[in-house]
Amino acid sequence: MTEIYLEISKLSDKFRTMAYGLTTDENEVNESVQELMLYFLSMNQETLSNIWEKDKTEGIIRYGAVALRRALTSPRSNYYYKYKKYYNVIQEFYTNEEQQINGNHKHIYNIPNQEIDYQWNKLEEIDIALEDLTWYDKKIFELYYYESNTLDSLAKKTGISRNSLFTTIDKVRVELKAKLNE
Repeated sequence: MTEIYLEISKLSDKFRTMAYGLTTDENEVNESVQELMLYFLSMNQETLSNIWEKDKTEGIIRYGAVALRRALTSPRSNYYYKYKKYYNVIQEFYTNEEQQINGNHKHIYNIPNQEIDYQWNKLEEIDIALEDLTWYDKKIFELYYYESNTLDSLAKKTGISRNSLFTTIDKVRVELKAKLNE
């Protein structure tokens, strides 16, 4: 099996080229190829061995091409659920909020200039610590805390389940506490 996995790893550039035929976004290409590599690692070893014994590298390439195309085009693929579905919703929501900055709704930019006694150095430390997180975790945390959304309102706005939002926010809280030694 190790021989097969080594050969599959050598094919990553070929799979990347195939993915560029389906999308032009470099991040999507890299993430889909990475997901394909994970797919090969988690698939049934007997099936993988049969493909290898029958057609060697060509069989792996054909199988990978089909799996890659499904990952990038099917809304039921693991890639879609892991990356496209949630990140696109968050990105669209954030873009819509930026477009409505001057509207009459609750937004951080509509707060009047008042002097509020905060511990600004703590807030700056939190902002610096947030930079080390993934953009998804950072945006969820900002939408929840900085814009004073509830989990329910955030779930409605983004289309992400309340439980998923809670898990992400809780994970970020734990990471921030560890970084800030609280």
